[in-house]
Amino acid sequence: MSTPVPDVRMSPAAAVGLVASREISTRVKSKAFRVSTVIMLLLIVVGIVLIKLIAGGGGPDAKVGFTPATAAFSAPLKAAGQAVDEKVETSQVADEAAGRAKLADGSLDALLTGDGKSVHVQVKKDLDGKLANVLQLLSQQVAVNQQVTALGGNPAQFQAAIAAAKFVEDPPLEQPYDYNGQQLVLGIVAGILIYLSLMINGQSVAQGVVEEKTSRVVELLLSTIKPWQLMAGKVLGIGVVGLIQMLVIGIGGVVAGLATDVLTISVSAAVGTVVWLIVWYLLGFFMYSIVFAALGALVSRQEDVGGATMPALMFVIAGYVIGISVLPSDPGNTFVEVLSVIPVFSPTLMPMRLAMGGVPVWEAVVSVGLVVLLIPALIWLAARIYRNAVMRTGAKVKLRDALRAA
Repeated sequence: MSTPVPDVRMSPAAAVGLVASREISTRVKSKAFRVSTVIMLLLIVVGIVLIKLIAGGGGPDAKVGFTPATAAFSAPLKAAGQAVDEKVETSQVADEAAGRAKLADGSLDALLTGDGKSVHVQVKKDLDGKLANVLQLLSQQVAVNQQVTALGGNPAQFQAAIAAAKFVEDPPLEQPYDYNGQQLVLGIVAGILIYLSLMINGQSVAQGVVEEKTSRVVELLLSTIKPWQLMAGKVLGIGVVGLIQMLVIGIGGVVAGLATDVLTISVSAAVGTVVWLIVWYLLGFFMYSIVFAALGALVSRQEDVGGATMPALMFVIAGYVIGISVLPSDPGNTFVEVLSVIPVFSPTLMPMRLAMGGVPVWEAVVSVGLVVLLIPALIWLAARIYRNAVMRTGAKVKLRDALRAA
């Protein structure tokens, strides 16, 4: 009587876990992963330090000297600069000769000369365009004051009345959201990180499929586990590696920003941005990587991976480009709001909008819900393509053939 052979087949969860652990172990230990993580983290930290240095060096935009005869122009010159967002620093010189000496050595950008009845300016070479606008405003103000005096009025009272005049704005029909400048920057950074992670890690899935397919390792693996388990394990493993990278970069960037006072928003807002970044990385990665794995199975050469995955990558690229092009200047853009709820654009656009703030709760919930609902359908479709194409080497497998094969 023969002894029955024991069933040594693994459960689906164990099979997926085995493939995933192999991917995690291999990639985390790789030099490329460590170097890329350190480089991206350093870029974030260096960017924060540069912002700190630039913000800390808030000197004047222009230095203007005035003689005793033109001393009356000092205060109105600064006021005119504020009107056009130009920070003007003024200083008195002993006489025109002393002022020209400072122009020559670069201590001054411009020198006000003359008798103080009209605006005369002297520069070393060229007059800066913004400073020219400030001086034009000053000359117009001087002309108005002279006309007021000629008519028997008081120029000081006239200017005070002009300064006090304000229009009255009635309450808006809808309360606008006050976008914080730092939140706008966080939104753009979040979009860039999501974009890079999807491009790098998503492509890694497709390249890994082709690598195993061409090395015939896939034949050995598929003798013990099912195709969908291999695909799911690969996506899960690379996704965890990408998540580790995102956590290191995101948390490191926020800590550096708060430590250097570049980020002055609340800690809860910063943490919220990192949480949403992780959520949308996971959603976007699993949605796109499932598709990348299936598309990667259609080809047998690494050089063909880019062409095979390009149709899916176009959605990632389009969402990223639209986000960084439109949102910084128009955070409440209606077109972007609509696109950010559509699943193929949500992973790049929604985290940008969430970091910037002002996103209605229902929009965030709907966008997450639609992606979550789409992922099972993509798993079914991708598993069918993967199963029917991963064992076929040589020429590229047509998509309709992979869908149709038994």
